[in-house]
Amino acid sequence: MRMMLRFTLPVEKGNQAFNDGLLGRTMESVMTKLKPEAAYFAPLDGKRSGMLFFDIAEPSQIVEVVEPLFLNLDAAVEAPSRRRRDRMM
Repeated sequence: MRMMLRFTLPVEKGNQAFNDGLLGRTMESVMTKLKPEAAYFAPLDGKRSGMLFFDIAEPSQIVEVVEPLFLNLDAAVEAPSRRRRDRMM
């Protein structure tokens, strides 16, 4: 199932995580688990943010994926969405 995940990091926590290396370690972990087809990182509303596009077998797996973003980075995560073609199946 094709999914999209968008996240943003609070400015102070994002800066701290960048400086102490936690941001890199957390993102490396997430990217290793997801193996995304595409990943985009850019500022959004003055905050660090990213969008990941990936496949998972079951929607329940998303919890395992986003937990490090919540716990390590205080990220705000938007609910993943599927491609229209996938929703029709």
